[in-house]
Amino acid sequence: MDNQFELRFASEKDVPLILQLIRELAEYEGLLHEVVATGEILTEWLFVKKKAEVLIGEYGGQPVGYALFFHNFSTFLGRAGIYLEDLYVRPEYRGRGYGKAFFRKLAQITVERGCGRLEWWCLDWNQPSIDFYLSLGAEPMEDWTVYRLTGDTLAELAKGR
Repeated sequence: MDNQFELRFASEKDVPLILQLIRELAEYEGLLHEVVATGEILTEWLFVKKKAEVLIGEYGGQPVGYALFFHNFSTFLGRAGIYLEDLYVRPEYRGRGYGKAFFRKLAQITVERGCGRLEWWCLDWNQPSIDFYLSLGAEPMEDWTVYRLTGDTLAELAKGR
């Protein structure tokens, strides 16, 4: 990887780019129909409420990808961790070490903040990503199943039904 690649924290002016990259990732995953985020929503949650952070990767000033992450908490470790929600590198920039650079930066942030771990989910069919994560030394969490409440089901539970 050469010195024309840079990672930086996103600012509010990056919201249109972040939304574009989210849509590109969703399209790659076959989930574009699930994207309901808007620029206004991202501005509120990323820059007003500050509930997540975004790293933008650029090569020669051109955006090549992003990583969106936030803090979680491990009761067993007794300290925060970092959860990586999205890591996306545009197809034409893959294989150049940029994904590894994102992970290196995320690992640095995790260590600098005193967090106990860095974790993420990966779709079962995404073998190229799985192979990449394994090459970094990541371990799959085989004993855990992800559960989720959303939409009407979440609303009904909140109402006590």
